[in-house]
Amino acid sequence: MGKTPTIQELFLSFFRLGLTAFGGPAMVAQIRKIAVGKKEWLSEASFRDGVALCQMVPGATAMQAAAYVGLRSRGIGGAAASFIGFGLPACILMLILSALYARAHALPAVVSVFSGLQVVVVAIVAHAAFTFGKTWLKEWRGVFIALIAAVMFGFGVHPIGVILFAGLCGLGFYHRQTFPAAMGSGDRKSYSLKPLPVILLITALVFVLLFLFQRQFFDLAFLMTKVDLFAFGGGFSSLPLMFNEVVHVRAWMDSLTFLDGIALGQVTPGPIVITATFIGYLQYGLSGGVIATVFIFLPSFLMIVGTVPYYDRLRSSPWFNRALRGILFSFVGLLLSVTIRFGLNVPWDAIRIILAGGTFAALFFNVKLIYPLIAGIAVSLLLL
Repeated sequence: MGKTPTIQELFLSFFRLGLTAFGGPAMVAQIRKIAVGKKEWLSEASFRDGVALCQMVPGATAMQAAAYVGLRSRGIGGAAASFIGFGLPACILMLILSALYARAHALPAVVSVFSGLQVVVVAIVAHAAFTFGKTWLKEWRGVFIALIAAVMFGFGVHPIGVILFAGLCGLGFYHRQTFPAAMGSGDRKSYSLKPLPVILLITALVFVLLFLFQRQFFDLAFLMTKVDLFAFGGGFSSLPLMFNEVVHVRAWMDSLTFLDGIALGQVTPGPIVITATFIGYLQYGLSGGVIATVFIFLPSFLMIVGTVPYYDRLRSSPWFNRALRGILFSFVGLLLSVTIRFGLNVPWDAIRIILAGGTFAALFFNVKLIYPLIAGIAVSLLLL
C-alpha cells in the first residue's frame, strides 16, 4: 500500500509539475517519477495500469494520468486536486498569451522567446520514449507492437484502430501466458464515488443554463466537449476535428490564426489541446477562454473517474490482461511517433542539435527539468 498524500500536497505537487509540463504525453514519465519514485503514492504496477487505461479512453493522456494518481491516492477529491493543479499553469499562461496576441498580434515576438523550447520539447519526448521503452520493452514482441503502433500513428491511423491492433497483438502473442489476477498493484485504497453523480448533475445543469441564457457559450462548451470525447490517443488526435469545426464549419477564425494557436499550445506547458483556451479567448474574451478550457478537459476527468472501478474488475480477466499488455506497448509507439512529428517541425542546425542532445543528456542523468528549459530560453534569446 502506497503512502497517502493530503489534498493540498497533491495540488501543490502537480501545480509545480504543471509549470514545466512541456511535451504532452512525455510528461507521463515525470508524473511517474513523482508518484512512484519520489513520493511513493503508487506502485509501479498500479501506475502501469493507469497509463494503459489513459490510452484506452479519450482525452489528454498526461492530464488523465495526473487524475488517476490523485484518484488512487485520495479518491475523487484527490483526482480533482491533481487534475486542476496540473492543468492550471497552462491555462493561466495561455490566457495571458492569448490576450497579448489579441491586443498586439505580436505572436512572432512572443514565440521567439520560446523558440529554443521547441528543441527542448523534442528532447523531452524522446527521453520519455526511451525511458518507457527501456522499462517496458523487454523482448521482441513488445518492440514489434511499439514500432508498428508508431508507424500507424505516424500515418494517421485513428487511435482506436491502433489500440485495437495493439490489444489483438497482446491477445495473440501472450495467449499462453497467465497473468496474476491483480497483477500485484497493491494500491486498492477505498474511495467513494458518491460525488460523481453530483458532478454529472452540475455539468448537465450548466449546459442547460448556457443553452437557455448564453447560447454562444453553450455552442463553445458543446464543441470542446465533443472534441475531447473523440481525442483517442491524446491531444494530437483531436486537432483535426478542432480545426475542421473552428475554421471550416463555424468560421470562427482563419487557418493561419488557428495554426498560431497550435504554436502557442506547443510552447506552453500542458497538453496541446490547451489551444482550446486560445480559441475561446479570441472568440469571446476571458469568459470564452475559461469555458473552452473547462469543457476541453472535463470529459477527460469524468472518463477516468467513471471507468476506474470497472477497470479494476476487468483486471481480474487473463484475456483482458493480455490485451492490456499490448495496449501498454502502444504508448511507447505513441511517444516515438510524437518525437518524430515534433522533430520534423524543427529547422535543425548545429546549435539546435547541441541543445537537444544536452537536454536529453541532462534528463538521462536526472537533472531537474527546469534547468534545460531555462537553457532553451537563454539559447533562444542569445543564439537563435
